Amino acid sequence: MRPPRSFTAVVNPAAGGSAASATLVPVARLLRDAGADVEVEYSRGLPHATALARAAARTGRVVLGVGGDGMVGCVGGALAGTDATLGLVPAGRGNDFARQLGVPSGPRELARLLLDGEPRPVDCIDANGTPVLGSVYAGIDALANDNANRTRLLRGSAAYYVGALRAVATWRPADYRITVDGTEHLRRGYTVVAANSGFYGFGKRIAPDAREDDGLLDVVIVRHAPKPLFFAVMRELEKGTHVRRPQVEVLRGREVRIELTGPPGRTLPYGADGELPGVLPVTARVMPGALNVLAP
Repeated sequence: MRPPRSFTAVVNPAAGGSAASATLVPVARLLRDAGADVEVEYSRGLPHATALARAAARTGRVVLGVGGDGMVGCVGGALAGTDATLGLVPAGRGNDFARQLGVPSGPRELARLLLDGEPRPVDCIDANGTPVLGSVYAGIDALANDNANRTRLLRGSAAYYVGALRAVATWRPADYRITVDGTEHLRRGYTVVAANSGFYGFGKRIAPDAREDDGLLDVVIVRHAPKPLFFAVMRELEKGTHVRRPQVEVLRGREVRIELTGPPGRTLPYGADGELPGVLPVTARVMPGALNVLAP
């Protein structure tokens, strides 16, 4: 019989206020009741979380990312390309990567998965040298992401929706050069998303056919259209039916470069796992099977 696993939980205390700690407590109790050793580390920020995750992995412990997509992406990225194992404790606003993997949210079901589940390899994205789990996106969604992160009065999907409204109000169409596995595509539009996970933006099915273990990125392009149509596309993101529209194009490839063309001087941020690491251009390359995750 296999001895109980040892866990180090890396917690983002800022995720949803006290939600991260509150979510972890019943799961940790169940793990300890089953004989597992559980250590809890509170991060002072994403660089500190990276260091904590790598230190725990070096001692053979399963590393738990406790928080939202930013924390999970940070912890998972720190383990990408190693033989370490990641467990997810969804406790943020979006939890999109956990949703993609089918990770349960109930404490008993989650504890059972962490104790007895077998790690499975999933793909990651190398985005300008930084590992990313879910998706890289560059357009009105990155601006909405920035607005949502700045919102203090609202949380979750409400913060993102208000952030999106503000982004739409100030949006000018962007001219993109999108190079997928060496083939260039010139498009004017609202966004380009290189997706490993089908979900982003707090449960929106941006790439409904994306798989996290197929060695490919789904590249979703929302082309220019009147703003009322863009709002219709946003509503359809809930079920993923937007991809049926002629204004939405889906490509697939292993390497995607997204650049701005057109008049000089304009910059546009790109987002990754709920964070905003930089501005275009960005090159996203799939990292096949780079991360071992306890997931169904």
